[in-house]
Amino acid sequence: MSENCHKIHRGFNSLPRLRFPFDEEKSPLNGIYILFEKGESAHSTDRIVRIGTHTGNNQLRSRLLEHFLNENKDRSIFRKNIGRALLNKDKDSFLEQWEIDLTKKNAKELHSNSVDFIKQKETEKRVTRYIQDNFSFVVFQVDDKDKRLEIESKIISTVSLCDECKHSQNWSGFYCPNEKLQSDRTYKNCLKIRESGLWNVQKLWKTPLSDEDMIELKLMLNIK
Repeated sequence: MSENCHKIHRGFNSLPRLRFPFDEEKSPLNGIYILFEKGESAHSTDRIVRIGTHTGNNQLRSRLLEHFLNENKDRSIFRKNIGRALLNKDKDSFLEQWEIDLTKKNAKELHSNSVDFIKQKETEKRVTRYIQDNFSFVVFQVDDKDKRLEIESKIISTVSLCDECKHSQNWSGFYCPNEKLQSDRTYKNCLKIRESGLWNVQKLWKTPLSDEDMIELKLMLNIK
């Protein structure tokens, strides 16, 4: 077990918890968010299942809304992966259409005959319900962009490297597709989710928090 992983779990679980619908004013403009999911535990407390931040200035609140409220899978890889897991669990053939990226201006026109947009809207609403019903989070302020990205990366690595932070047998992420029926990128990302127990696909298994980082993090969180 990673002692620092144990400490950050206890620390983050001690912070005020936010759930949907949440007051945006209770979130700083810049910072890092830590997600928890119903039914998941580690270190005798709620297990961290996703760590995230933002790159643009003052964009933390809008990033949270992209996950919890804005029904557009192509603006939130978290939403897209949740949808993949839900559809795959049901063995729903719409999964293939869910993979199509409609971000570009002409994408909807290009795929107008290959995507069931009514089904897509239904799936987006289902993803929204799942996220709002099952996830809670804490946030803490980090104004400097480089420092945000550094701390986020180290927290992700600390949790992914911990042998005690394992998903439950019924964890929703376990249903992320693991067959090479999808693109190679989707296949590899879902393997990372299943292996790490996190809804993260980047910054896994790299440099964890050092003891010096832990001192700095405690000051950021204002905990003992």
